[in-house]
Amino acid sequence: MQKKRIICTVTNDLNNDQRMRRICNTLTESNFDVLLIGRKNKNSIALQSTSYKQVRLNLLFFTGKLFYIEYQIRLFFYLLFCKFDIVNAVDLDTILPCLIISKLKRKKVIYDAHEYFSELPEVVSRKITKKIWEIVAKFSIPKMDACYTVGNSLAKLLEERYNIPFETIRNVPYQTNIKKEGYSVSKIIIYQGAFNEGRGLEAIIYTMTNLPKEYIFWIVGSGYLTDDLKLLVDQYGISDQVKFWGMIPIDKLASITIKADVGINLLENKGLNYYYSLSNKTFDYIQANLPAINIAFPEYIALNQQYETSVLCKDLSESSILESIHKIFDQSVYNRLQNNCKIAAQNLIWEKEKMKLVEIYKNISH
Repeated sequence: MQKKRIICTVTNDLNNDQRMRRICNTLTESNFDVLLIGRKNKNSIALQSTSYKQVRLNLLFFTGKLFYIEYQIRLFFYLLFCKFDIVNAVDLDTILPCLIISKLKRKKVIYDAHEYFSELPEVVSRKITKKIWEIVAKFSIPKMDACYTVGNSLAKLLEERYNIPFETIRNVPYQTNIKKEGYSVSKIIIYQGAFNEGRGLEAIIYTMTNLPKEYIFWIVGSGYLTDDLKLLVDQYGISDQVKFWGMIPIDKLASITIKADVGINLLENKGLNYYYSLSNKTFDYIQANLPAINIAFPEYIALNQQYETSVLCKDLSESSILESIHKIFDQSVYNRLQNNCKIAAQNLIWEKEKMKLVEIYKNISH
């Protein structure tokens, strides 16, 4: 029997997309023929070996409106000449080509909302841009054959907004034996992820100026704010307390995470996307047995009520961040949270979460 073919579409360069790697591996293991389509950036390294097929589209434009327009057109024509049974649109910036081609070919289309795209900080602040993406969403999402997103709060919000059911597939990692053990004498705080607007990185860097020298802040990842953040560190004269690791390959990230002591994830309330977020870094910290400081938004509050693996920071003021840092480095608090991480890490794993994903695709493919 010939395998059903699934094409997944994103706008990144594929190598560091943990969620899509897990999804594509799982679908391949479930006897689907999977192709993941992304785009090649100026600084993209060679594609890493995977169990599924990968293609990166070459573009003339890399940012702004021209990038989005070009990518829609190129993706449209690529899909037009591809054979598939199901196409998976990841976020709004790939949904139109996927929808149109699926209807032309009478194939199934699934929407994976990694973000509440029209509520991203970069979009919310631009009225015309926001309006355009809202029109795209209102036109496209109700026409999907199935939808899922990253958290229960976002699923409920999107269901109400677009009158179509959304399942929740959380960004949990595979179970791993790479763990932080015991209370460390160092005071290393780690952030891993994108350097984008609203991630609270500027506030954390400023807070470092009021902490003793033994407190160190590791920043792992990249983004369009990289140069601004490095300049900020230089201006504050704290280059000995802040280390930029750059982009680390997925398979090496956990070994760096466990060398830190505390994970951090502080977001500004700049749109509903961040307010209802449930980031993969949150679960990565738990899997590494790393207590964390999370912003007190609904999903992080709910997670903490169930497992208590973090200290919740009420806002991004210097006093709140300092209070959270001092609290989490109290040895009794740290030990309690770390023990709770060990319990949570047995349940918040992809090995359990993926069952829901496979069910969605098997139901659609019949």
